Amino acid sequence: MRSHKGSTHPAGVLPSSYLEEVDESQGITNSSFPAKGTSDQNIPPLRPILKKTAVLGFCVFYVFFISILIFPSISSSIESVNKDSGSLWANKYFIPLTSFLLYNFADWCGRQITAWIQAPGPKSKLLPALVLLRTLSLPLFMLCNYQPRSHIKMVIFNKDVYPAVFIALLGLSNGYLGTLAIIYGPKILPKELAEATGVVMTFYLTLGLALGSACSILLVHLI
Repeated sequence: MRSHKGSTHPAGVLPSSYLEEVDESQGITNSSFPAKGTSDQNIPPLRPILKKTAVLGFCVFYVFFISILIFPSISSSIESVNKDSGSLWANKYFIPLTSFLLYNFADWCGRQITAWIQAPGPKSKLLPALVLLRTLSLPLFMLCNYQPRSHIKMVIFNKDVYPAVFIALLGLSNGYLGTLAIIYGPKILPKELAEATGVVMTFYLTLGLALGSACSILLVHLI
């Protein structure tokens, strides 16, 4: 066998030029492997997002917290004051129509309104004020003809029209204010953080629903 004269490579070691040719023929380059630490650069900064969306996040949380606190745990137990009359409206259709159908229709209307009207603005103090104002709906529903009652015996709103109006306002404000706060979130931050901000706003929504559902169990036992 002939030996390669003048070869500077030790026996059994392939030259680097040969390795480069093999890598290129197989489509393997150094650029195929991401540099260390590049994945960390794709993670959006959470702290500035939480700081910028603190007020709007609270609005989203509290809107859905109040809504799930009342609907359907309290609203579905409000009976017609004319239940003893034996009519189909009072005994069969009152709760499904005034509680479930009316609420969902009003909620849908509130969401649709945001396509044409978006007020107050994302930095307005009126938005959180309106959200906090929805707290008044709690005593309004509790003083309707909720049955059975264990602690609060007094029924102030003793007509069927009252719970219908209250549930319509609850659904309308839930759809409008909740949607408004959610769509404002990604708008107040740079475009590159819009997707991450949307995820954060969804977290506030989920948190409000979770805590509201848990607290509604306790609220029912207080009436």
